[in-house]
This record gives sequence, structure tokens and C-alpha cells, in this order.
Amino acid sequence: MITLEDVKRDIRTVPDFPQKGIMFRDLTSVFQKPECMQYFEETLANEYKDKGITKVIGIESRGFIMGSIMACRLNAGFVPIRKKGKLPAETVEASYTKEYGIDVIQMHKDALCPDDVVLIHDDLLATGGTMKAAIELAKKFGVKKVYVNFLVELDGLNGRAILGDDVEVSSLIHY
Repeated sequence: MITLEDVKRDIRTVPDFPQKGIMFRDLTSVFQKPECMQYFEETLANEYKDKGITKVIGIESRGFIMGSIMACRLNAGFVPIRKKGKLPAETVEASYTKEYGIDVIQMHKDALCPDDVVLIHDDLLATGGTMKAAIELAKKFGVKKVYVNFLVELDGLNGRAILGDDVEVSSLIHY
């Protein structure tokens, strides 16, 4: 049976990507392995099965992979958060600062309602800007509760600190 350490060993580290000095943790290497995907699916389903999740939000693009799987496993709807201009219907948006500028993410205006309990998923937590904006978007709908999940967290970047104390944050793998 595969373990968390086995999965962690299979995550490819790409030096100097996307720029010099960055050690990029590439999850596509584990997404290629069914045993790793099954490990993620089982572990996350067990963690959230009793939380009353009604919608799983996946952040473009790698958050769509496990986010949609989790929605199916939890018998919840799936809601994509995309970069500005990629969704076809009326949207709400939030902006955030990146190392090299400001970016905007959007969600459909009819994606959530006040009765929803949401799980926002992304593959990796670095500085936290994208997830902070995603949490802000979900809160615009007045949802009951927000859970946040990552497969990997880069602890040294302290991204968790900006997400707020009113959301429950969980990461499987820490670097």
C-alpha cells in the first residue's frame, strides 16, 4: 500500500522554474500515477466526508483535478474559479497581488448560495494570494462555512498566515 512518504518522493522538483532560485514542486508527476491519485482521493474523502460539503471549488487549473474528484466523492457540486475572462456567464471577481503584478479570478454569479458549505481546493499553497482571493469570492455569497485544502504546502513562504482564522486549512504534504 502506498504511503504519504511514497507520494512525496514522487513529486518532481524542478529547479529554477519559473525563474531562477525557485524550486518548483511539480505535481504532474504524481497525477500520472493511479496509486498516487487513489491515495489523494481516499485521504481527502475521509477527511471531508462528515463536514457537510455541498460545493467543492477548484482553482484553475491544477485545482480542477482533485477538486472535481472530491466533488464526486462527497456528492457535492463542482465550481470552477478561473482567470478573468474565461467564464461565459455573469461573474463575481476578486483580485490579488502576485510577485510580478495583480491578477483577477472569477466565479459564476450563480455558483454558490448562503446554504452552501464549501471546500476550496488547490494543488499547492505558496504565498497564499490566489487562495485568499478565492476565499473572498466564496464569502461574497454568505456561505455557511469555508474549508480550504491543498495537496502541498510550502511552509517557508507562510501563505497560511494570510488566509484568516475563520477558515479551516489543511495540507497533506509539507516542504
